[in-house]
Amino acid sequence: MSGSAEAEQGQSRESATSSVAVLDQSLWTQFHGAGSAQDFVRAWLGLQCRHIPGAAAAAVVLGEPETGPFTPAATWPRSEEVSAEARLAVDRAIEQGQGVAISGAGRGPGTVAHPVMVDGRLYGAVAVTLAAQGAAPAEAMRQLQWGIGWLEALLRREQGASDAALHDRTERALAILAVVLEQRRFRSAASALVTTLAARLDCGQVAIGFRRRKRSRVAALSHASGFGRKMNVVRDIGHAMDEALDQNDIVLYPQPGHWDYRVTRMHEELADAQKAGSVLTVPLQANGDLVGAITFERPKGRPFDEETVELADTVASMVGPVITEIRKNDRKLLTKAAEVVWNQVTAILGPRYIGRKLATVAAAVLIWLALTVTGDFEVAAPAKLEGAIQRTVVAPFEGYIQSATVRAGETVDEGELLATLNDQDLLLERLRWQTSRRQREIEFDRALAEGERAEASIIRSQIAQADAQLALIDAQVERTRIVAPFDGIVVSGDLSQSIGGSVARGEELFKVAPVGDYRVVIEVDEADLAEIAPGQTGQLRLAAQPDAPLGFTVTAITPVASQADGRNFFRVEAALDGSDAWLRPSMEGVARVSIDERLVVEIWTRRMVNWLRLATWQWRP
Repeated sequence: MSGSAEAEQGQSRESATSSVAVLDQSLWTQFHGAGSAQDFVRAWLGLQCRHIPGAAAAAVVLGEPETGPFTPAATWPRSEEVSAEARLAVDRAIEQGQGVAISGAGRGPGTVAHPVMVDGRLYGAVAVTLAAQGAAPAEAMRQLQWGIGWLEALLRREQGASDAALHDRTERALAILAVVLEQRRFRSAASALVTTLAARLDCGQVAIGFRRRKRSRVAALSHASGFGRKMNVVRDIGHAMDEALDQNDIVLYPQPGHWDYRVTRMHEELADAQKAGSVLTVPLQANGDLVGAITFERPKGRPFDEETVELADTVASMVGPVITEIRKNDRKLLTKAAEVVWNQVTAILGPRYIGRKLATVAAAVLIWLALTVTGDFEVAAPAKLEGAIQRTVVAPFEGYIQSATVRAGETVDEGELLATLNDQDLLLERLRWQTSRRQREIEFDRALAEGERAEASIIRSQIAQADAQLALIDAQVERTRIVAPFDGIVVSGDLSQSIGGSVARGEELFKVAPVGDYRVVIEVDEADLAEIAPGQTGQLRLAAQPDAPLGFTVTAITPVASQADGRNFFRVEAALDGSDAWLRPSMEGVARVSIDERLVVEIWTRRMVNWLRLATWQWRP
């Protein structure tokens, strides 16, 4: 009996070994002959679990690199769903970017998980739950690290195929875009686009339309110079475009089973009307807004595949901004202006654009203020004080300064000595003429005594000449004393540093002006002269006391221009309304002449407007 039992056990072990070998061979066959990525992952996961002793369950989650979402791509055994422990391990591996091990709750040593990384980018993770008598977690982790290389190879292969397909789609889309860019007008560009798309995408008819007032209007049909009798077709195409634009998505009729649900009623009606087998509509975008759509039609028996849909989407994404810009630039100038105005009005009256609304309100307030607020118009110009009467004291003859008793800024009384000239030469000349007169008197007495009347008459004339010279010299001696012509203040002149110096006849020595009697001299720019008239009033502020305004009244305008500091100005005289003790001649400041009351905006822009008028007049043909 014991021999028979041992024989049966041997046969059982041989049968199990044979079954395992058959199962492994089947998995390797599926792995090598996988027709899709999903079959490849399933077969790989089965082989992986066969090489990890005690593997109870396993799962692979994959998704978009880095962003996800990461969803189950394969489970083992297939009948089981991803357990809570496996999901937790996967989440931790994805979050930490490295392998993790979680202790089991009761039936096994736990669960190990490892992320799937390709070129530093996270694509997902693999988790394996171990049975109680299974391999150690470290051994299972090493097996996962070795086996994940197959998944990396799969992902690289798929990425390469995807990149190649994208490159091909991009090249074809750029070729179509080049056809559009060759056209300068919108109509020709739209016609060239739909005709090229119909030929290269093997479509029976292609249409492009643009949205206007929430309705799509067909702009061009392939192989058609005009719509003519196709108005019903154009209307149906427009409705199909609206259907896609309202859903903001690509619409394909008949809709593939794996696509998300979309409304396709208008596309179905268009297909029935055109006897078409498939209708595809791709929205056009420009600057983030939906501007139109392209509708493709194919006859029965030639449905749109995924590659064609992706190519159409790529073309639309490239062509949309370009043909929209061509369309905008090809419109009439009046239409462009109307659109700009309408967009601004919509932005102001519609939602959002708070900044633009505030700016519009501020501009409206400023315009209202500019049209209503008035102010006092004044002409400002440099000004200085002068004495109402100003006397210049000059040298009466050539001579030398002997003394000086006053200098500029001092007040003097009428007849007060200002300076003296040296009179030594005059006194010597007077002595000479006195001696000559006495000699002539002796000669005159002798001639009378001798009875020479003719000679006596000549000598009498010489005596008269000497008397005249003496009178002249006495007058000159008197004039060596320079005195003040009236009570006032010395405005200029300081001879204290010129004692002994020579002066010429008529040379200015002093200027004297009366105290308390002043006039204002305003240097009005020639651009403002037309605004000035006698009788106008204003205020003067001097640099000595800028906080003390002085009133004045314009009295005269000097019709002679002067130039200084690069400007041309006229001298305007004005009389002060009062006088203060601190005023002095030659003080300078700024005068403002009150003209009238005007709009503030007119006051601010007056100079610019006058300059524009002059420039326009100068360059006018």
